[in-house]
Amino acid sequence: MYSAEISRNNPAFIAFLVDRSGSMQDPITGSTDDKAKAVANAVNKLLQNLAIKCSKGDSIRDYFQVSVIGYGLRDIGVGSIFDGVLAGKDIVTIGEIAASPARLEDRTKKVSDGDGGLVDQVVKSPIWFEPSAEGGTPMTAAFIYLKQLLEPWIGAHQGAFPPIVIHITDGESTDGDPSQAAQAVASLTTTDGNVLVLNCHISGGGGQSVIFPSSATGLDQYGEMLFGMSSELPESIAKAAANEGFKVETGARGFAYQADLVELIQFLDIGTRPANNLR
Repeated sequence: MYSAEISRNNPAFIAFLVDRSGSMQDPITGSTDDKAKAVANAVNKLLQNLAIKCSKGDSIRDYFQVSVIGYGLRDIGVGSIFDGVLAGKDIVTIGEIAASPARLEDRTKKVSDGDGGLVDQVVKSPIWFEPSAEGGTPMTAAFIYLKQLLEPWIGAHQGAFPPIVIHITDGESTDGDPSQAAQAVASLTTTDGNVLVLNCHISGGGGQSVIFPSSATGLDQYGEMLFGMSSELPESIAKAAANEGFKVETGARGFAYQADLVELIQFLDIGTRPANNLR
């Protein structure tokens, strides 16, 4: 299980499910940025990295299809949050992503000056969607929406590595308990296994984070619910987490609670590690 090849003829699917509710305008622990901006920066950077991993010479090989779905938006409630040419598209190929950022943003990074020091260098960073924080937290509707996307995709890609869903949120659902809707997504299967649902709860108030737990012991009621919505890590992703220094016990789940900015970035990277096994 979870060993199907990822190739142009047998692509994988990664879906990002992003909380865009009003509370995402609060700061994220470990940064001066608000949560919405921190999440947008992290996911945009990950999309860039995925495109780089899929590049061969001057071409991009379509190893992945991708969704970036937001919820909490006053105008649409739940839907694609791509901007620019990709606006309104629920599923796009990694090639389309590489070719169609909405804009390029100047950012500064430290590089070697060749003499033991560091200097600032301006680089162009692609942006596919902008941060936003407004409205409620219709988490149940978001998982229902996602299931409607996944069902036909799986029907057309029965031999694929199971889709990976990475859900990023900072608060509780405002449209009822999303557990059943999330379980309906996780119950979908390819011949290689069930859909993987990974939940990352991000923090704005500090507190002890819990990353890749094997039980809900010590979590509050909300943490227990998100733990129950999270898939057990397959061996490849569990090894990736352990290699990054996380304590990963048998039965560890794809779940982070009260994660800070650094842990959010690590969670996103580890959750997409099948991208390192392309053929």
